[in-house]
Amino acid sequence: MKFDYDVIVIGAGHAGCEAAAAAARLGSSTLLITMDMNKIAQMSCNPAVGGIAKGQIVREIDALGGMMGIVTDRSAIQFRMLNRSKGAAMWSPRAQSDRMKFSAEWRGILENTPNLRIWQDSVTGLVINNGRIEGVRTGMNVLFSAGSVVLTAGTFLNGLMHVGEVRTPGGRVSEPASTGLTEQLREIGFATDRMKTGTPVRIDGRSVDWTLTTEQYGDDDFHKFSFLPGEKRRLRQRPCNIIYTNPDAHRILRENLDRSPLYNGQIQSIGPRYCPSIETKIVTFADKQEHQLFLEPEGETTQEYYLNGFSSSLPLDVQISALETIPALRDVAIYRPGYAIEYDFFDPTQLRHTLETKLVSGLFFAGQVNGTTGYEEAAGQGLIAGINAHRSINNLPPFTLSRDQAYIGVLIDDLVTKGVDEPYRMFTSRAEYRILLRQDDADMRLTPLGHEIGLVDENRFSLMESKKRQIEKLIGFAATYSVRPDAINAALEAAGTAPLRQVVKLDQLILRPQLTISGLESSIPALAEFISREIETERREEIIEAAEIKIKYQGYIDRERLIADKLHRLEGVRLAGKIDYSTVSSLSTEARQKLTRIQPKTIAQASRIPGISPADINILLLLLGR
Repeated sequence: MKFDYDVIVIGAGHAGCEAAAAAARLGSSTLLITMDMNKIAQMSCNPAVGGIAKGQIVREIDALGGMMGIVTDRSAIQFRMLNRSKGAAMWSPRAQSDRMKFSAEWRGILENTPNLRIWQDSVTGLVINNGRIEGVRTGMNVLFSAGSVVLTAGTFLNGLMHVGEVRTPGGRVSEPASTGLTEQLREIGFATDRMKTGTPVRIDGRSVDWTLTTEQYGDDDFHKFSFLPGEKRRLRQRPCNIIYTNPDAHRILRENLDRSPLYNGQIQSIGPRYCPSIETKIVTFADKQEHQLFLEPEGETTQEYYLNGFSSSLPLDVQISALETIPALRDVAIYRPGYAIEYDFFDPTQLRHTLETKLVSGLFFAGQVNGTTGYEEAAGQGLIAGINAHRSINNLPPFTLSRDQAYIGVLIDDLVTKGVDEPYRMFTSRAEYRILLRQDDADMRLTPLGHEIGLVDENRFSLMESKKRQIEKLIGFAATYSVRPDAINAALEAAGTAPLRQVVKLDQLILRPQLTISGLESSIPALAEFISREIETERREEIIEAAEIKIKYQGYIDRERLIADKLHRLEGVRLAGKIDYSTVSSLSTEARQKLTRIQPKTIAQASRIPGISPADINILLLLLGR
C-alpha cells in the first residue's frame, strides 16, 4: 500500500469526485478517502442534476473536462430544458437520474482513472506543520502524506439528523458523522458555524393512486449535458408526476409546529431560504391553499419516489398523517421519512479564489463545507479545487475563473468575497453577465482553458474547434444570402409574421422571434443545401441552435461584453499587500474591518464586498495613485 501522495481528497461526494478525478488526470498521484465506497457520489437529496443556473454549472464542468455532465447523461431517466419560454440566457438543463447508476458510473470512472487510488476509512486529523499541510491521519491510525489536501466532507462534519424529537448523529441516513476535523481547524484559527438542510420522505410507488396525478414528461430532443457527441441518454425515460397539498394537510402540519425541530428551538443553525421545508412554506405563505409537489422516480426500474417540495423534519406520524390527506397518497407507504440535518461549515472568506485556505498552505475546501448547497455547486468547486491542488504542488500559476467567464467564477467569487449567511444556492440573478454565460456556449468559453491546463484532451478540443468553425460558417452564410419577398412571403404569413417588401439578408429574418433556422429550411432550398453540405449530421441541431442564438442575441452579447471589458480595468488594479487598511482613517470602520479580514486582490473584488461603499473605493484608488 502506498502512503505518500501528491494530492489527498477527503470525501467522495460530488465535490470530492470531481477534485480527485481532475488532480489525477492532470498527473498528480491522488488518494480519495471515503467512509463508504458504496456511496461514492451519492445523491443524498433529490435524484436530479441541474436546474435554474445549476444546469449551466454542469455544462461548464463538462466544458472544462470534468465528469458530472457525462455521468448525468449516462444515468438520466428524464431530461428537460427549463425556461425555454424565456431568452436563451435563462435556458437551464435539468435531468432526473437513476440514483444507483449515477453512483456506479462515478465509481467506475474513479476506479479506472490512472494515478488515482481509493481508501475506505474516515479522516480524523490533518497533519499541519508551520502553516503547511503535510497529510492526514485516519480512523484506522494510518498516516498518509501529501503536498495538497482537499477537504470535501459535505454534511458529515459533526452531522446531526432530526426527525421530530429523535436526534441521530450522522452525515446521512445510516452513515456516521465525521468528528475531530472541525475542532482541530477551529483550534488553529478557522471560523466555523452550523448550517442545516433537509430532505423529503421517500415514497413506495405501489401505494400511489397514479390516476390522481398529472404526468410531466421530459424533452425528446438532442439536448443533453455533455458536449461530447458520443455521450447519449441510455436508459428508459420516465415521467415525474405532479400532486398538490391541501388545507387539511396544512392544518395537520400547522397544529404540530411545536413538534418541529425548526420551530421548537431544537435546531438553531442557518437553513436554506430557497429550498424551504414544508413547515416553512405553510408559515411563510400562510394564505396559500396548496403547494405543488413532484413525485420523482429514483431510478429506471425502482418503485422508490422522492417527494420534491415536501422536505420536513416533523415527526414520522405527522408526516404520514399530512400525506394521507392528499388523494393520490391516501394509502401512502414510505421507505423512510424526511429529516433535517445540521452540520459544520467554514466561513468561505477564509479562502482564496483557488479555494486554498489562507491559514494553511496546500489545504483546499470545496462543497458544502464552504456553506453552499447543491450537487452542482459542490462539483464546480471540487473541480477548481482539484485543479489548483495539482497546480500548487507543481508551482504552476493558480487557475481561477472570472465572473464574466463562468457561473463557477460567480459562485467562487461570491463565496470568498461576500461570505454566506445562509446555504448558498446559484441563481441566474447572481450573475451580472448572464448573456455571456449561456449554457449553449459553455464549451466555447471554457474548453480552450481546460485544454490549456491539460484537463481537456486533443480529441475534445478538436471537436470544439470544429463546432466553432461550423457555427461561424452558418452565421456567415446567413449574413450574405439574400432572400426575395416572392420566395418567402407565403411562409412568413403562415408563421404569423409580416411579409417582406424588399430583399433582405437571411440573418435579418432569423432575428424575428417567430422564425428559426430549422423552420426556414423548407422555404429556402439554398439554406437546406448549405446545412446538408457544411454541418455535420451528428451535431446538426446543436450547431444550428448555437448559430441561431448568436444571430438573435448578438447585439445584447456585444453590449454585455463591452460592459464586462470596462469593469475588467478594475480587476487589473491590484490591491493585495499594498495597503494596511487598519491605518486608513478615511475609510469607514466597517470597510477597514472587512478589507483587513478578506484582503481582496483587486479593486473590483473590494467593490463587491458587502458594506464597501463607492466612497471607500475612491479612497483606495487615491491611495494607489489612481
